[in-house]
Amino acid sequence: MDWKEWIRPELMGLVPVLCLIGVGLKRSGRVDNRMIPALLGIIGILAGCLYIVIAEPCYGVRAWMEALFTGVTQGVLCAGASVYVHQMYKQMANGN
Repeated sequence: MDWKEWIRPELMGLVPVLCLIGVGLKRSGRVDNRMIPALLGIIGILAGCLYIVIAEPCYGVRAWMEALFTGVTQGVLCAGASVYVHQMYKQMANGN
C-alpha cells in the first residue's frame, strides 16, 4: 500500500485547514503550545467522523462502528500530517 492511500483524497484538504487552525491557535496566545497538537487531533477526528457519516450511508451497528473507526483514523492522520507540515516549514525557515 502506497503512503498516499492512507489519507482519503477528499480529506487531504483537511490537512492545510488544520495547519491554519494550529497557526491561529498559536498566534492567539490563549492556548498552551503543548496543547495545540491534541486540539488539532480532536478537531481532525470530529471533521473526519462528520465527513464519513455524511458521505457513506450507515445501516446497522457494524456500519456505524466502521464509520467511526474510519473517521477517527482519518482525523488522526490528517492532524498528524498538519503538524508534520508545520514542523517541516518551521525547520526550513530556521535553516535546519
